[in-house]
Amino acid sequence: MSRLRRNSVIAALLLIAGCQTMGADADVPALISDPDDASRAALQAAVAAAFGGQKVVLADDALTATSLLLIEHGPRGSLNNPPATGRVLEAPLRFRLVKNGDDCVLIDLRDESRHILANTSCTPE
Repeated sequence: MSRLRRNSVIAALLLIAGCQTMGADADVPALISDPDDASRAALQAAVAAAFGGQKVVLADDALTATSLLLIEHGPRGSLNNPPATGRVLEAPLRFRLVKNGDDCVLIDLRDESRHILANTSCTPE
């Protein structure tokens, strides 16, 4: 590999790494302020998108007292094959709400994917 090409590759990798960390540096854990139907719908849509479109039940006051949202797995089963009784051993899924500039951003802590919540105002935690 020529020196020029190697330097170009290194510069490109540094640029990509810099862009990925610049946005997250401004993240501040946040709480939803003044929740309303629009902000709850935005949160519901972001969480459903993280679950591949599957509906998830959220409390009306989700992310208003803490910036961490935990979603527990429900028992799996059907009418013909009801779930076994006992504890669910899977760890809950975790999301963090942050304020980044003027945006309220929900971060899926499994893969660090970011979902901007439209029609939502938030304040630092």
